[in-house]
Amino acid sequence: MQDEFTVEREDSAGHGRYVIRLPGELEAEMTFRKLGNDVIAIDHTYTPPEFRGQNIAALLMQRTIADARRDGVRIQPICSYAVAQFRRHPDWADLLAQ
Repeated sequence: MQDEFTVEREDSAGHGRYVIRLPGELEAEMTFRKLGNDVIAIDHTYTPPEFRGQNIAALLMQRTIADARRDGVRIQPICSYAVAQFRRHPDWADLLAQ
């Protein structure tokens, strides 16, 4: 089922989001604020209840991590999901903003 989901990135001046468009005009998203040129703060993660348990939030997080590595950006996890994911993935420690 995960192969059916595409993660898109939307950027604005001071913030942005990663989004997966789901059936029924629903969206899963991970939002972030830009804290300077090389740090983002992940401040919100949401998956509609009927799509939970399908690793959709994990797909959003994986894309965020991949983009951060590619772009040389560090991450400050604020929302509980992002904080928990950083705890579960010590291999992401190099991306953690102090």
